[in-house]
Amino acid sequence: MRSIVRWVCACFVAVGVASAGPGYFRGPAIHGDTIVFTAESDLWRVGVEGGLAQRLTTHDNDEFGAAISPDGETIAFTASYEGPAEVYTMPLAGGAPKRMTHLGQGAFVRGWTPSGKIMFATAAFSSLPNGQLATVDPGSAVIDVVPLHQAANGVFDPSGATLFFERLSFQGSPAKRYKGGTAQNLWRFTAGADEAEPLTPDYAGTSKDPMWWDGRVYFLTDRGEDGSMNVWSMSPDGTDLRQHTAHAGWDAQGPDLDGGRIVYQLGADLRVYDIATDTGRVIPISLVSDFDATRENWVKQPMNYVTSAHISPEGDRVALTARGRVFVAPAKKGRRAQVTRPEGARHRNAMFMPEGEEVVFLSDETGELELWTAPSNGIGTPQQLSSDGDVFRYEVTPSPDGNWIAYRDKNSVAWLLDIEAKARTEIVRSENDGVWDIRWAPDSRWLAYVLIADNSYPQIHVYAVEDGTSTAVTSDRVDSYSPTWSPDGKWLYFLSDRHFESRVGSPWGPRQPEPYFDGTTKLYMVSLTGEDRSPFEEDDEVYLAEKKAEEEAEDDEDEKDDMDDENGDVDDGEDGQETASGDDVEAEEVADADEEAADSDDDDEETEGEEDEDEDEDEVDPVVIAVEGMNERVLEAPVKPGNYGGLSANEKHLFWLAWNAEARTLKLQALEIKNDEIEVKTLLDEVNGYELSRDGKKILARKGSAYHVCDAGTSEPDLDKTRVDLSGWTFSVDPREEWRLILTEAWRYHRDYFYDPDMHGVDWDAMLAKYMPLVERVTHRSELNDIIAQMVSELSALHTYLWGGDRDTGDDSVSPARLGARLARDEAAGGYRVEHVYASDPNYPTRRAPLAKPGLAVVEGDVIEAVNGVAALSVPDIAVPLRSQAGRQTLLTVRPAASEEAEGEPETHRVVVKPISPWTERNLRYGEWEYRRRQIVDEKADGDIGYVHLRAMGAADFAQWAREYYPVFDRKGLIVDVRHNGGGNIDSWILSRLLRKAWMYWAGRKGSPAWGKWNMQYAFRGHVVALVDAHTGSDGEAFAEGFKRLGIGKVIGTRTWGGEIWLSMNTRQVDNGLAAVPQWGVFGPEGEWMVEGHGVDPDIVVDNLPHATYNGADAQLDAAIAHLQELIRTEPVPDPTMPPRPDKSYGDNRARP
Repeated sequence: MRSIVRWVCACFVAVGVASAGPGYFRGPAIHGDTIVFTAESDLWRVGVEGGLAQRLTTHDNDEFGAAISPDGETIAFTASYEGPAEVYTMPLAGGAPKRMTHLGQGAFVRGWTPSGKIMFATAAFSSLPNGQLATVDPGSAVIDVVPLHQAANGVFDPSGATLFFERLSFQGSPAKRYKGGTAQNLWRFTAGADEAEPLTPDYAGTSKDPMWWDGRVYFLTDRGEDGSMNVWSMSPDGTDLRQHTAHAGWDAQGPDLDGGRIVYQLGADLRVYDIATDTGRVIPISLVSDFDATRENWVKQPMNYVTSAHISPEGDRVALTARGRVFVAPAKKGRRAQVTRPEGARHRNAMFMPEGEEVVFLSDETGELELWTAPSNGIGTPQQLSSDGDVFRYEVTPSPDGNWIAYRDKNSVAWLLDIEAKARTEIVRSENDGVWDIRWAPDSRWLAYVLIADNSYPQIHVYAVEDGTSTAVTSDRVDSYSPTWSPDGKWLYFLSDRHFESRVGSPWGPRQPEPYFDGTTKLYMVSLTGEDRSPFEEDDEVYLAEKKAEEEAEDDEDEKDDMDDENGDVDDGEDGQETASGDDVEAEEVADADEEAADSDDDDEETEGEEDEDEDEDEVDPVVIAVEGMNERVLEAPVKPGNYGGLSANEKHLFWLAWNAEARTLKLQALEIKNDEIEVKTLLDEVNGYELSRDGKKILARKGSAYHVCDAGTSEPDLDKTRVDLSGWTFSVDPREEWRLILTEAWRYHRDYFYDPDMHGVDWDAMLAKYMPLVERVTHRSELNDIIAQMVSELSALHTYLWGGDRDTGDDSVSPARLGARLARDEAAGGYRVEHVYASDPNYPTRRAPLAKPGLAVVEGDVIEAVNGVAALSVPDIAVPLRSQAGRQTLLTVRPAASEEAEGEPETHRVVVKPISPWTERNLRYGEWEYRRRQIVDEKADGDIGYVHLRAMGAADFAQWAREYYPVFDRKGLIVDVRHNGGGNIDSWILSRLLRKAWMYWAGRKGSPAWGKWNMQYAFRGHVVALVDAHTGSDGEAFAEGFKRLGIGKVIGTRTWGGEIWLSMNTRQVDNGLAAVPQWGVFGPEGEWMVEGHGVDPDIVVDNLPHATYNGADAQLDAAIAHLQELIRTEPVPDPTMPPRPDKSYGDNRARP
């Protein structure tokens, strides 16, 4: 690792990003000669000429997005002092922050209006989760929403009449040269106009961050030659484009403009560009700081960072890998040892070598993951075993004799390392991204492993170390896995999914019942020699007779040996004559010799005896395998089918993890290996995992946040006595060393996990060299994520996400709460007026807003005067007394709205409600939007067309499909709305249901039977359309593309996001951050990559324009209704006419007329 860092530092060539002082500077704002920016997650102030900066904020959480008021007196910024990101202000000279918003759902400062209001972006007022612009008056705290359905950033012209705005928010994945359907673009809107107008429709890439100066709009765009973000400008009508900066290879970020000067971030620095002189320069800034986030950091909760735990061979210790360090803890009492102390490296998956004196682990200290060992007591120097690493490695498994280590890598190759020779041999190479469950036989001469067959089924194989041959144990007709050897080497146990008994027995029923298999796994075993009787097989007369005969023969042999001992051992003497023991030695001499030996050699003889006994125990009989016909010798163990995993065995028991489909919590279960009174016992409930010690006598199990070491049997352990004592466990890390590691780790994850090994043609080594020097400027973990984002954006791929990381966010978070309604402060009325209560589908009453509870007597127009006795107007916002009240009984004082019929002032009354979280209120707003779409379709189509909206593509969304589709399956048309669909993985479930065809119709004495009019049940016979928009992403796009390609119907809307390289969240960093990597590209049968970077093109392009949509229009929905109505009119799908029932009478049985 250190060698890589030195190399990249040496290779780096500064491209205008060098700084005179330390620090990583972001988010600048400028007014006159003053700049405010973010560093160390705080706000700082410095002159435009640079120099020593002054810190303005000190809270542990982030303060960012600064904007200076037009009069230069006040800073508006975003901060998370109490949890949610909200708008605050403070004097430019410094002072106490003042909270401006209490939305609980994120409010991000974007600037100031010419009239002195703060403009911010939020999704707190939108029905769909769109970013909108709003303003807040810093004096009255009154908020006004800009009348645009979508607006993420903007600037007003000096008159305040025209807003130049960035319509779409950042699409979420750092990707340079992005040209998908969610690319940010610029529009303008003038108060009183019918609609907003696009300014950059000519360019498919990004145009963002509008600024106004001297009659022109300045902005950032990547339309230059190399696709880097630079400053451009245009006339207010979008014409006369001019480029002002020409940074190559680095993106300008976060610009702000005042007085003809633009400040922005480039790399780790701030630059200022002077429009009049067309010149730019770095602002040399130095921070006067203790750089608290860079000092030695003590990890107080190591269990939050444990990535592996393994038990020692005899079960007396536990090897723990936490935050890239290796520790060994005693199972009972003793010293906890820190085995490794890596500097700028990460150690992974430490486990004991067979003798227990060493641990083996993976380390990236050399720059690649290599195998190392270290003394398990922490005393001694780690030793490197391998030096050929070039890709991620996993599942390191030492052989029982300690001579070999098996492992697999990210290229799906399993390897065998000869420890003494330090040479490796390839075991098997998978062409299907799958080889795992590598298990050693007790004699170290065989390996069992699981390999994915060509038909995608996992199949168990055994590998002979001596000759390097592999043999399939199980068929590829069933999926088999989790092989485990019996300690005597006679049996190979394994799990396999072979029990298929559907819990659903018929397609008849509501919502299209389909087969569902649960509990498919059973336990199997194979005799390796083919000659051993199953230990579970019950006794029979033949077996008992044979067993008795064997025992008698053994008894006879024992008697003969005893007689030989009584007669004395007979040896040949030196002269070849037969002599008996003691014949030539006088009895006294023998006695004297024995006594002398007893005096001098007692201890030695005892030691030798113990050594002989140990050697006998360590000797392992060779495992003999009759490799032919193993699948034919498979037997089923007497265990009921279930959901099982993680099989292991000792001499007397089998152990595994079990779960059920409903709870999904794991149980550790055990079965005694015997042929009578067979019973599965549950040892532990709700475990996270377990491991059996090498000697088979102890089990390590994790339950919650604790580890336990208990006896490996069928008795339930006493958890108070088995817990591994990890109290007081803490250790320190060097943040700077760790930050270098994290960047390298993110780089390596992408190198080894990215779907394209050629990295889209990018020189990936050069990218590490380019960005590593910036880490020396980092003073806070959030800044590191900014560097990683810049680096991975070079791949121009979506589904690259960066989340989390270890950072101090303070401990003063307060949970906000809401009432599920839009409230407005009304000074004259004496409280907050209920303007609108969010509606919901009455068929699902638990989704009602708190104020919509039947019998509550709160309606729109009523005024809430107090919350829990606190006058609503006595606080800045009604959200203040609602804090921490989500889910709790809360008393509201309510005055009904004045009524023309009522005489006098209406009397107040009190009601008790349970407020909800802002997230739940967001879902309420979204749900109202969905419910209203359904009502609109019903109203405009006279009940001929059904409507289903899917927010994403997960299990909860399939539940939404079940709620919304099946009630309308028999209509003439159907709209499947995947606008704003956030993705998931169930596209095939939805597509398969839409592909079902009706080919047979039912008729009884009275109409069709219940739950079905035709076969295939619930097939849709009418016309179908799909709705998409720029925020349809990932699996939502897969659905839309499949919808088109499979000919289900037309797609209506706008081009989608363009993210179709699928990912997995298996790339966690050492401090629990995530650097998600796109891992599986998608191509069509024509041999071309699909969707990625471009999106799904709709068949019919219809845009929901920003202003009209804000006012309630839904042009895309209207277009879908009109399209279906036209198809219903011109291409009707008629209901089949039931034919006359057959007349099968004859002769005299014919009915008389």
